[in-house]
Amino acid sequence: MNDFCYVGAETLEIMAGAEKYNAYLERLVLKYIESGKSGNITVLDIGAGIGTFAKKISTKGYQVHCIEPDLQQSEQIKELGLLVDTSIENIDNNSVDFIYSLNVLEHIENDEEIFKVWTGKLKQDGSILIYVPAFNVLYSSFDKSVGHFRRYRKSRLIEILKEAGLCIEEVRYADTIGFFVSLLYKWINKGNGKINKNSLKFYDKYLFPFNRLFDFLFSKYIGKNVFAVGKRI
Repeated sequence: MNDFCYVGAETLEIMAGAEKYNAYLERLVLKYIESGKSGNITVLDIGAGIGTFAKKISTKGYQVHCIEPDLQQSEQIKELGLLVDTSIENIDNNSVDFIYSLNVLEHIENDEEIFKVWTGKLKQDGSILIYVPAFNVLYSSFDKSVGHFRRYRKSRLIEILKEAGLCIEEVRYADTIGFFVSLLYKWINKGNGKINKNSLKFYDKYLFPFNRLFDFLFSKYIGKNVFAVGKRI
């Protein structure tokens, strides 16, 4: 019986209100789904949470299958009219065109082993996008409170993709401004790991939009997050 319960459920609800940040992630996913693909595309959202992104992606005409082990959250996804399973073992190997996983891999202790399971679900020429927190120097009470084992550097993502036998298409940092905001949070937070909803809204509305410029200039070197795209060949 699946009794998994995600400790960061409250954070998911708060982050659902970060409209500009979520819109950026939606555009990022769509960019790589649509890159060089045509026809009926099967998409897998691993660690779908409450369906924030799966619902948006599905409105673009894609068949999105969600994987969410938290039973309460998987029920919320069902209520959105989306297909959901609690285990990736229910997905056939070599059956998926595109996989995306947003802020999930850092929750998995044996990340390299599990990543190979994920990529085994891809068809030949299928692609995967993973987006995770970057730089262990930013690891804070927030990371600990939501069950993060680690944060990543580009070099580590490259290793994981190569070990899975993928051709690397892109690896980049993202959210340059967020790097410095997260560093400040680490210094001043009292240790409860909570996100202030009003502070998040302020950052999302007034600071995050400037990342388009700053990421263009500095994402090769720094960012609050890092993402990688790989293709199964």
